Amino acid sequence: MSSVSRSAPIAPSRSDIRAWFPTLATDFAFLENAGGSQVPGVVADAIRDYMLSRYVQLGAGYRQSIEASGVVADAHAYVETLVNATGIGKVVLGQSTTSLLHVLADAYMDTWQAGDEVIIAETNHEANAGPWVKLAKRGIVLRTWKVNPETFGCPLEALAELLNDRTKIVAFPHVSNLLGEVVDVKAITELVHRAGARVVADGVAYAPHRAIDVADWGVDWYVYSTYKVYGPHMAALYGRHDAFAGLTGPNHFFIPKESIPYKFELGSISHEGCAGILALRSYLRFLAGWEVDDRQTVVDAFAIMEELEAPMRTRLIQYLRSKPKVRLIGLADEGTKSVGTISFLHNDLPSTQIVASVDRHNIGIRYGHMYAVRLCEALGIDLAEGVVRVSMVHYNTPDEIDRLIGVLDTFL
Repeated sequence: MSSVSRSAPIAPSRSDIRAWFPTLATDFAFLENAGGSQVPGVVADAIRDYMLSRYVQLGAGYRQSIEASGVVADAHAYVETLVNATGIGKVVLGQSTTSLLHVLADAYMDTWQAGDEVIIAETNHEANAGPWVKLAKRGIVLRTWKVNPETFGCPLEALAELLNDRTKIVAFPHVSNLLGEVVDVKAITELVHRAGARVVADGVAYAPHRAIDVADWGVDWYVYSTYKVYGPHMAALYGRHDAFAGLTGPNHFFIPKESIPYKFELGSISHEGCAGILALRSYLRFLAGWEVDDRQTVVDAFAIMEELEAPMRTRLIQYLRSKPKVRLIGLADEGTKSVGTISFLHNDLPSTQIVASVDRHNIGIRYGHMYAVRLCEALGIDLAEGVVRVSMVHYNTPDEIDRLIGVLDTFL
């Protein structure tokens, strides 16, 4: 961390923020950010520049290859800064959260025995369920940490009843990409560790909104998608040093087990994507108002994001609550316990119809099960229709929320 004295960050204007995102220059209101965020122009520029100047293989010894290797190494180091992992763990980069969790589950399978147990939260996106479910074919016992349909949460006391000396992993979302609630990842991790097991926390729906802090939370594994956090279509998996130590990655046999992250990065990750990840530094510096790429800049930048998002979230939640036939799915908290991902159902109107009606006004929202199929089944939600989901981030505007409300109000 820089030794420069820091004051509280001051949010830039929304117009200055949106100027960083070329795709936001039209009158299309993009409110489907949970499916993937837009990227600052500098990210796209960095990817193009890399592909036109250093699009070569790593480790070859010539100048362009040395530069390319530096870009990839720097991207890993910067993601470690983003998640606050420096000195306590490593970050593996890959194609997607789903693919990285399949790699992790396969690595664990080689160390477990039939009868060992995995606990899966019912609120999970399938990315953090399916890779563990498939291990049942190898004799692993699966236990479900069930959702309470009244509170939309998985109670901590219910998890305590599931834990035993055969438990190896507890897989859960930091934020459900359908419910939007921020769970107490630190409390869950402490409970699981007391039972001698490890946690795999899915941070995909959390990471676009708040600063990740794996050091404070004590998690063993934490994964998120960089393309949902203003970057290229990639993902990152953090693991503590001691968590990696017990596993062997799937990369070629001649690559040493201790070569982390390379042993877990099958084939070749997107080098140009790494250049895009690095370009995000300048945008976070802009938000935070600092000219250094340290952890405090990350924290300050995400504090600005949260500050800008909060009033829009409150406005939409209050509106939806005013409609007797609308049922909010999830906590939908107006304070700090939820992010800008809001799902709802209407008593009479199908989700598909609501989304189509909104689309005609050049506003993008989404319907469906959001790959949280197990959660929808537990809540009795029709999988074909699913929920209506509105997902905002800091670069959205109050005017866009008011436009959406104006459209919804014509038929809700």
